[in-house]
Amino acid sequence: MKRLRISAISYLNTAPLMWDFEHGSAGSDFDIAYTIPSQCAASLKAGSADIGIIPAAAYATIPDLVVLPGVAIASRRAVRSILLVSRVPLEEIRTVALDTSSMTSVALTRVLFAKWWGINPAFTAMAPSIDHMLQEHDAGLVIGDPALQIDRSRYVTYDLAEEWIRLTGKPFVFAFWAVRKAALQDTDLDLAAIFQESRDHGLDHVDQIVREWTPKLGMKPEAVRGYLTDSIHYYLDPACLSGLQLFYQYAEEAGALPAVPPLRFLEAARAVAS
Repeated sequence: MKRLRISAISYLNTAPLMWDFEHGSAGSDFDIAYTIPSQCAASLKAGSADIGIIPAAAYATIPDLVVLPGVAIASRRAVRSILLVSRVPLEEIRTVALDTSSMTSVALTRVLFAKWWGINPAFTAMAPSIDHMLQEHDAGLVIGDPALQIDRSRYVTYDLAEEWIRLTGKPFVFAFWAVRKAALQDTDLDLAAIFQESRDHGLDHVDQIVREWTPKLGMKPEAVRGYLTDSIHYYLDPACLSGLQLFYQYAEEAGALPAVPPLRFLEAARAVAS
């Protein structure tokens, strides 16, 4: 059978998800490339990847995707790695630089401004350098590891997952695994089990992940551990699915995303194919 191509994200929050691919036997069955979330989605859309940990927003723009069930990068509390960083109070923000690494967090930012904050700032896409962002704009959206490394004592900061949860009472889903429907014809692997087990094994090895990533990020070990165990929720469970559907609804209403097709999960896709 053909080796499927995985596009993964090179952030700390995906380290548990990739455990079996980097430390176990799963990696021998796939070709893996690491990139940023927006490029991960682009690779899947272009067909240069078969499976990707895609931003939730990307599901609205890439046809014929099948979701691998049960696994997500989500949050049920402050996430710490999705930040709107500002040099002025919220009500004074008129221009916002948006991290080009992001898709879902960009859409979430637009939803928050349009639906709850009542502000209509000008948005500009920029590389995630907060110093450069704030030289030209009132605020900047930064995601992933660069957000974790920001000295929040220097700025006014808003944790966007925390804001969403406060306003809706629901978790927020940033990303999940999806596979191109056509690629399912090229494998007989139990993809759902492989990716769920890799997540489970990764969460069983948080101590080792902390040791590996602490020097990479220049953070304290307890901060890395807390991020992995408290800030990120790795399960695409019913509460997260409810929050995801609400996000899709609000994003369409705000003009941040087109209408999102129904989520199509792997088991249903195989049943239709057979």
